[in-house]
Amino acid sequence: MHPVLKPALRRGWRSLHTVQFGVAPAHAVVLGPVDGATDRFLALLDGTRGLPLLRAEGRRTGLPEGRVDALIAQLTRAGLLDDSTGGGPAAEALRARSAVLDRLRPDLATLSVTDPAPGGALRALAARQAMRVQVRGAGRVGVTLAALLSAAGVGHVDVRDGGRVEPWDVAPGGLPPESIGERRADAARRAVRRAAPDRHARPPAGGGRAGSAGAGAPDVSLVILAPRDGLDAHAPDPAASADLVAAGVPHLYAGVMEATGMVGPLVLPGMTGCAGCLAQRRTDRDPTWPRLVAQWRSGRQRRVIAGDTALASSTASLAAAHALAFLDGGLPASAGARCEVSAPGLDWRCTPLPSHPRCPCGAHGKAADQQDPVPAAEAGPAADRRGPAREGRTARTTVHGRRHETMSR
Repeated sequence: MHPVLKPALRRGWRSLHTVQFGVAPAHAVVLGPVDGATDRFLALLDGTRGLPLLRAEGRRTGLPEGRVDALIAQLTRAGLLDDSTGGGPAAEALRARSAVLDRLRPDLATLSVTDPAPGGALRALAARQAMRVQVRGAGRVGVTLAALLSAAGVGHVDVRDGGRVEPWDVAPGGLPPESIGERRADAARRAVRRAAPDRHARPPAGGGRAGSAGAGAPDVSLVILAPRDGLDAHAPDPAASADLVAAGVPHLYAGVMEATGMVGPLVLPGMTGCAGCLAQRRTDRDPTWPRLVAQWRSGRQRRVIAGDTALASSTASLAAAHALAFLDGGLPASAGARCEVSAPGLDWRCTPLPSHPRCPCGAHGKAADQQDPVPAAEAGPAADRRGPAREGRTARTTVHGRRHETMSR
């Protein structure tokens, strides 16, 4: 191990003997008391020294025997230490790809803040390289979202949709104006490559058409349903995701309609409510719901959806952040819930969407379904904050206080 103080956390002295690491309350840590010898030792934690050399340097700075190991353990528990040589073989391989790593350094810095384990950030970033995400829908939300995931280091991002690009599909970070008239699947694939030109090329099975063969293949880490018509995200047809529920594939809904952006629910089959649960609960509350949905879906389709560029882009960004949180092993606020924002107020709110006892998905009564996701503004380990920063933090938790395993290739 070659310890290094996480550079993403800014440092400031609260007093002569107390130092604060980090600015944002969600991740700030207060360390103290810090004497002169300890301060000099902290300056040595730059990732260039292993533990034997640090012990020798610590003695030279005036630290008593055993104090170096105690400090390393304390800093590790607080989530302040990284390991410049850690992360395992996949992380070591990523270190060798300097151009890729340089592009992803902001993402790596974020992971170092959210993952307390030394070497955990690079391990998580390397794991993203092996993951496969499928995005169903190549509109403003879907393509922008796919490009963001690719830019964040997800190794395989497949976008599936039919038809050709229309002028209103164009968005910054998504489909460019020159793609108008091209096949949506082809144009989306190029947008994903542009976002990360160093990613591994992997043409999707089935030619990239929505619902094609292999769409629910079990080697997919996550499927994101981002339909061009936001109604299919607001009131999703359970049949459209039946293959995913049957195969146990996690899937996330995202879309815009009528000046409202939606992210969620993130469906964990057999653990949280699915589209069928959502439909049945809405019908329980409003018996006319099926009639309304049938009318909304019938007749002439609206070609242009009320989802302006800023709203569609922000929805895609939040959906990408939720997807990455899940891929990295956490459970975001959208797990079993939906986060919505409407213009002009633009206040994101998350509403729990529990499972339904009569839905055959089997999620009702499961532990993951019983805990109400918290609003996005409250997400994170805020419960143990002490003033502007937390003291003695030993670990960060997910929204639900637990983590999960994410399938990778």
